[in-house]
Amino acid sequence: MIFNKLKYYIICISFLLLACNHVMAQDKEAITFEVKLSKSKLGINERLRVDFAMNKDGDNFTPPDFQGFRVLMGPSQSISSSWINGVRSYSKTYSYTLAPTAQGKFAIRQSTITIDGKVYKSLSKNVEVTAAVDKPNDQMSVDDIADDNLHLVAEVSKTSPYLNEAISVVYKLYVSPSINVSNFRPLDNPKYNNFWSQDMPFTRYDVQNGTYEGKAYRFVVLKRVVLYPQKSGQLTIEPLSLDVTLEVPSNKRDFFGGRIYTQTNKTVSAGKRVINVKPLPSEGKPADFGGAVGSFEFSVSTSKTTLNASESLQAIITVKGNGNLKLFQLPEPSLPGALEVYEPEFNEEVRTTLSGMKGKVSNNYTIVPSFRGKYPIPGISFSYFDPELENYKSVTSDEIMINVMEGPLGSGSIVSGPSSINKQAVISSNDQFNFIKIKPDLTAIGTNYFFGSTRFYFWLFSPFLLIPIAVLFGKRREAIASDVAGNKIKKANKLARKYLSEAKKALGNKDAFYIALEKALHNYLKAKLKIETSEFSKDKIASLLSKKEIDETTIHAFADLLKNCEMARYSPFSDVQMQQDYNKASETILSIDKKL
Repeated sequence: MIFNKLKYYIICISFLLLACNHVMAQDKEAITFEVKLSKSKLGINERLRVDFAMNKDGDNFTPPDFQGFRVLMGPSQSISSSWINGVRSYSKTYSYTLAPTAQGKFAIRQSTITIDGKVYKSLSKNVEVTAAVDKPNDQMSVDDIADDNLHLVAEVSKTSPYLNEAISVVYKLYVSPSINVSNFRPLDNPKYNNFWSQDMPFTRYDVQNGTYEGKAYRFVVLKRVVLYPQKSGQLTIEPLSLDVTLEVPSNKRDFFGGRIYTQTNKTVSAGKRVINVKPLPSEGKPADFGGAVGSFEFSVSTSKTTLNASESLQAIITVKGNGNLKLFQLPEPSLPGALEVYEPEFNEEVRTTLSGMKGKVSNNYTIVPSFRGKYPIPGISFSYFDPELENYKSVTSDEIMINVMEGPLGSGSIVSGPSSINKQAVISSNDQFNFIKIKPDLTAIGTNYFFGSTRFYFWLFSPFLLIPIAVLFGKRREAIASDVAGNKIKKANKLARKYLSEAKKALGNKDAFYIALEKALHNYLKAKLKIETSEFSKDKIASLLSKKEIDETTIHAFADLLKNCEMARYSPFSDVQMQQDYNKASETILSIDKKL
């Protein structure tokens, strides 16, 4: 009897154990889909991690709208699968990193996913966002670390310069030792409206050690530019923006204990800089002031002071020093009318540093005297404004006397020497009486016959005399016709005079000059390439000129001229620049016409 009862109890217990195992197996196989928050309360300057986890693989995951938050990272997906004592465990998680956009109470709403053909929904959870709190480093996101350790700075040498005084802008990228930069590219290059600008390129980037806001940083100089303001008042330098690829340390470590880095992209900007440009003072301004600003030396010299008539000498007007050497015109000499003066040859030896332009500019005049005598070259005055001393300075050269030793004596020359004392040259003119002729050459009046006369023989043999002249003239025409290159040059010279005549008349008037120059370039292309104004574009012009086998240098020169015409509407251009553009246009038209 006891044995039967014991057997009955064993059977009941076994049945209960089997039932429990069945229930546990069903529980383990039950599908779960839930949301997990890294915290339920955080400061507005903190980050929230949201994980959507499931124990079975699913599809068509739909996240909530995250109202009140901005998504910084995500969704990132992780899968975990393992076998323990013959039991398989599986987990799949979608993770987001969020940044709150305002203070208050917000809800992480339901998300949905499809598993085995059924739609499962997560529960909604509430989050409270408070005022900013002190963030420990282990809660900082990748963007937070990048913001604190990467800075693009525009260093301006002077924020209150005078008009036409040089300033430099150096763009530096500061990088903390805790992060690494692998690459960068410019997104938006700065614009220098109302500035004359010149970049200072370099071949490679050198990493240097320095400090930023009192902390040790590495930095690299990305761009250097020298600016000369062309307008007084507040001028704005547009920012330089970069897209930087960098590696930021995370809280994870590798097998050997080293910190694992996360790669991300960050956009940094140097920000706008405002320059307060002071106008040049009107008090004490010389009448001959031509816009030179800086510190200069002025000199006038000649290659010789003694020569004969019809020989030439060189008169050189030179300005050297530190300042806006390319942005003003040199003074012109005032010479006596008896000296023939040719157009000057402009020479420029200027280099640009961070402190501005340095070197010298000069005009070389060729002078040819026509008569004997002494001719003075009066002193030439040059005025400039010194921004360091904040006053105007004027320099006047000494008078130079040119002594022409031999040649005809002109009425306007200053004659010196013993032979000229108490003597005056006799100059005959048509309105004075001539001397009485003692032996007149009179001829008798008689009858002249044409036959046998000198005129008869002249008209008789003149056709034979014209034969060699006609032969020489024919050979000359053949030589001219065979000179294809010379004919093209002559034709191109006529074209340049034809198309650029209006632009030449407008030299000195910026707006009128560049309008006329742009119209001349367009008219030239319309005539040569047979295209309409509506088809004008830089790419179209470059393509057509390339098809005509025009060299790249000439194509770039033509494009630069069109670019200058466009820039002239918004930027100031000096008379020197206008003259250079006119000469460049003439040379470019000649080069193109040689190929067409």
